Amino acid sequence: MDNCNFDNLHQAFMMVIKLHYQRLHATLEKLGLYPGQPPMLFILYKNNGQSQRELAEKLHIKPATTTVMLTRLEKAGLVTRKQDELDQRISRVYLTDKGMEVCEVLKKVMGDLNEECFGNFSDDEKELLRNLLQKMADNLSNKCENLKDKD
Repeated sequence: MDNCNFDNLHQAFMMVIKLHYQRLHATLEKLGLYPGQPPMLFILYKNNGQSQRELAEKLHIKPATTTVMLTRLEKAGLVTRKQDELDQRISRVYLTDKGMEVCEVLKKVMGDLNEECFGNFSDDEKELLRNLLQKMADNLSNKCENLKDKD
């Protein structure tokens, strides 16, 4: 494969990522959200009261990044942090009523974006793409693990 050719698979993949990000960012901006925040909100929506550590692990981000995200979400009135009743060292995160409402809107927004992206795909094409993307993720994940082992 000619990696210098701007028509290669990598370029197409990068263009899709860029366009999806731009579309998502424009939509989330109207809601006062940043692109990294919906996954955290959805985790809490499914299982409210996660610890900050649990959130960081599930999102594969550093605890410091989690703290910054939560501070922004707290200022927006979407989440609240409370000390765990049994272990005061643990801070648990809960969606506020406003946060629950935003999640309901986000479900629709994400559904609309998925329809924009995949609306003209057959079920078989969606399944094939899902499998191919999972293979890519596995390849990259394995490489990342190998790099960690060498450190």
